[in-house]
Amino acid sequence: MEKRESRLIDHIHIRVSDLEVSQHFYKAVLGALGIEYISDEAHFSADELWIDQGESQSCIHIAFKAKGRDMVDRWYEAGLEAGGYDNGVPGLRDHHPGYYAAFLLDPDGNNIEAVFHGEAD
Repeated sequence: MEKRESRLIDHIHIRVSDLEVSQHFYKAVLGALGIEYISDEAHFSADELWIDQGESQSCIHIAFKAKGRDMVDRWYEAGLEAGGYDNGVPGLRDHHPGYYAAFLLDPDGNNIEAVFHGEAD
């Protein structure tokens, strides 16, 4: 595995109430972004995202980078079809010019976002 330096976040760990339900959701939204994951009977992970089941669930916001507006749209639809809940339809946001995002709540209520920041200058 490649060693990485100067990252603000080393990893993210989400604890869910039902691993199978959450795996179905995250497989769809990560797949729509072209991100592969690995799994076993106790967890699944993608890059530095680790998800497992536990007595208490997480309450977080995660934003995944998308490569274009169409990818944000596909991500949103895939997430809805996989059991996510609408928390903001795809569209431009006021954060900065070109900020195009969509928001879903995962099966445990975590706020999951896909964002495309627009073309670089």
